[in-house]
Amino acid sequence: MQSDNPTAAILLIGDEILSGRTRDANAHHLAGVLNAVGIDLREIRVVPDDHAAIVAALKALDRSLGGAWDMVFTSGGIGPTHDDITADAVADAFGAEIEINADARRMMEERWSRLGVGINENRLRMARIPRGARLIDNAVSAAPGFSIGGTHVMAGVPDVFRSMIESLLPRLTAGRPPVSESIEVNRPESEVADGLREIARAFPDLSLGSYPFRRGDGFGTNLVVRGLDGDRVAQALAALRERLAL
Repeated sequence: MQSDNPTAAILLIGDEILSGRTRDANAHHLAGVLNAVGIDLREIRVVPDDHAAIVAALKALDRSLGGAWDMVFTSGGIGPTHDDITADAVADAFGAEIEINADARRMMEERWSRLGVGINENRLRMARIPRGARLIDNAVSAAPGFSIGGTHVMAGVPDVFRSMIESLLPRLTAGRPPVSESIEVNRPESEVADGLREIARAFPDLSLGSYPFRRGDGFGTNLVVRGLDGDRVAQALAALRERLAL
């Protein structure tokens, strides 16, 4: 599918994801959000809680660092424990000093005061932000994320991550959301592949995909047509129906 939309990558950070201990929900959620606002998600990458691996991934992904994509959204590693090293790695990648951010500290202290929670060094780790970064509000637990360059750094806890995405979304550069239409065919993929291939060649500006399923003892295929022009999608769908005699 041809598109001039902004591009993005998601960087998931955490040993617990790579070990299978935690099942990620954040990439799935964010992929749907980005699709809805016309930001083309091009890559999802997972790295361990390793400083060098995070820095290398950011340099490969963030266009402002010489990487491939306009935006990078990270999830994980900005909490109060020793293995929460994302903020330090991001600061390193951008050549920025890291410091206790006064606004972040104030927001967290106000929440802690309301809850009767004391301040300690571990909690203050969550106020350490690269100098020059812009905070991302967190309506759930106050500890903010931050944006620097084309990278947006957010927590891994799903409800906190979603809150941060909601805060961040209005300031992102959006594009044209794609139009998507589908046909369910009660035939296996092998029987529709030739027709799908012909229509894909005839509509190179669109994305055509096939997704097999099994229902009872039979096999079927969902055929999906996606593009930025609704009329073109409708034309391709009609041509596909005609080619497959649906």
